[in-house]
Formats: sequence, structure tokens, C-alpha cells
Amino acid sequence: MYRARDLLLPPSLISSLRVPLAAVFPFVHDRPWVAFGVLAASGVSDIVDGWWARRFGQATATGAVVDPITDKIFVLTVVLTLVRAGDLSPLSVLLLATREVGELPLVAWLLVSPEARRRRKEHPKANAPGKAATALQFAAVIAALFHSRWTDALVGVTAVAGVVAAVTYWVGALRRPPRNGQ
Repeated sequence: MYRARDLLLPPSLISSLRVPLAAVFPFVHDRPWVAFGVLAASGVSDIVDGWWARRFGQATATGAVVDPITDKIFVLTVVLTLVRAGDLSPLSVLLLATREVGELPLVAWLLVSPEARRRRKEHPKANAPGKAATALQFAAVIAALFHSRWTDALVGVTAVAGVVAAVTYWVGALRRPPRNGQ
């Protein structure tokens, strides 16, 4: 069940920090070290919100929706800024977004399915392929910011990791938990 008060729990507040970070990024992207700081702050918030929710038992249906939405807002803002600046091509953006595109229907399903939200709340797990895809996205974006020769290779690896992560998220969401501990 979604509850407005869950928006005030630390994990949701930490997730929500990615929205103002997204708003700042277009204004600092031309200063690679400052833009790197914004990316790092977003990455840290993504790690800390999930850790906090699991560690302190504050995983909620609301948080399960807030976290991926703020991720997508941040990532979309960053890649559109980099395309506008000519640092990434539209094809590179599509490749970097494979995980996000694959997860969008899952986010919609979480919004409309009480059963999906309940299972996610009862079994909140970090997704290792998802974390790897996120790390690779950050690496590819940082490479683009600094005009690295490794940008295209990192974009390709990120696309593969994104597909694996999206499939893993779906498998986890669709798998029925064992009954009575079996």
C-alpha cells in the first residue's frame, strides 16, 4: 500500500535527492570535475537508500516506486544533457538505457499490482547485475564527460549489462516465493 508518510522515511528522502541533482547536472556538465561530483552524489544516494531501507526495516511500497523513478529522472537528465552537448550520440543513449527501458514495464506493474508490491516489500533484495549496470553507466558517462577514448567500449558493455539486469529484475519479480519455507 502506498502511504504519503513513507515519503518522509530516510530511504525515500535519500532517493528523492536525485531529483535536485538531476536539475543541477545540465548547468555543470561542461565542468567535468563538478559534473563528476554530481554523478558521485547520485551514485552514493542510490547505494545508501537501499542499504538504509534493508538495514532498518524501512522498505516500503512507496519507496519501491520512488527509488526507480528518481533513478530514471536522473539518468534521463544526464544522458539528454550529454546528447545536447554532443558528448554522446542518440545511439549511445539508447544503449545506455537498456536497463531502464527493460524496467519501465516492471515499474508500471509495481504501481498497479498490490501483490507485486507486497512481494517486493517482503523480499527486498539488491540486484547485483543492476548494481553492475549502474556502475557501468556511471563509468560510461564519466568517460563521455572527460572525452575518453574508452567511451564507446563502455557504452557497449553497459548495454549488455543492462539487458542482463533487466532480465534479472523481471525473473525476480515474477518468481513466486517458496510456500511455508519450502
